[in-house]
Amino acid sequence: MTSLDPRAPLVLDTRELGRRPGSQREVELTVPAPAQLGIEVLAVPEGAPVELDLRLEAVMEGVLLTGTATAMLAGECVRCLEPIEDEILARLQELYVYPEQHTKATEHDDRDLDDETSLLEDDLIDLEPLLRDAVVLALPFQPLCRDDCPGLCIDCGARLADDPDHAHDAPIDPRWAGLEQLTQDPQQHRD
Repeated sequence: MTSLDPRAPLVLDTRELGRRPGSQREVELTVPAPAQLGIEVLAVPEGAPVELDLRLEAVMEGVLLTGTATAMLAGECVRCLEPIEDEILARLQELYVYPEQHTKATEHDDRDLDDETSLLEDDLIDLEPLLRDAVVLALPFQPLCRDDCPGLCIDCGARLADDPDHAHDAPIDPRWAGLEQLTQDPQQHRD
């Protein structure tokens, strides 16, 4: 019995390949993006269309999936917090092993391969973990609205790209603040 729903958008049925090495199938489909597909500051919005262009190929050990995922990104610049919209193209490649092949491999090898191996479940492939990994790895570590974004003023939070000549008077050292009163207008102190 499988825990995968064959009607779920990110579940692919490989029975058509018939477990015959060399048989292959091209798949093009558009699916809604799962929740939290990305990083905190840049992600594919939940439910947004993700275009998948895939090739499924039966091999001795299982099914080799290769292809691409294309989607629109939304987020914000890490320097100035301006909204960012961009497109991402993530490359996908994964070998989904038949459960009986995985059992044979682990019997001959002392290492535990369970964490590293993607398994077919009743000839079904769950694409979500692969898609999530590929998208996150393809994202920039620190997304910017433009390469030379100057960010925000550390004193007042003004966006420096809007006001490149933005400046503040140099802060007064608190140890000398009392002397500033001496430079004030003497008329001010007599009243």
